[in-house]
Amino acid sequence: MKTTATLVWIIYDIVDDKPRAKIAKLCKEAGLYRVQKSVFLGTIERNRLDELRLQIEAWENDEVDSVYIFPMCEADFKKVILLGQAFDKRMVTDEVRALFL
Repeated sequence: MKTTATLVWIIYDIVDDKPRAKIAKLCKEAGLYRVQKSVFLGTIERNRLDELRLQIEAWENDEVDSVYIFPMCEADFKKVILLGQAFDKRMVTDEVRALFL
């Protein structure tokens, strides 16, 4: 059975507080993890990602400077090198959640 989930990075640069807070809230509601102040990462169903993109696009105007959505395959994510006080890669890929089920 082929999964419809994809690993995605959402990175934004938004000066104004209101749209920045709204985009962060949308990302959290979609189940993504905040890995930095303006960076979210997580596994999301493709149709839910489409919904999220449409919600973010609704905020696109002069208030939203830039939002980047980067899909990433699991194999490439495993090659990511984390330095310093990085996030727990297992939390993002559901490895930790699977241990509790």
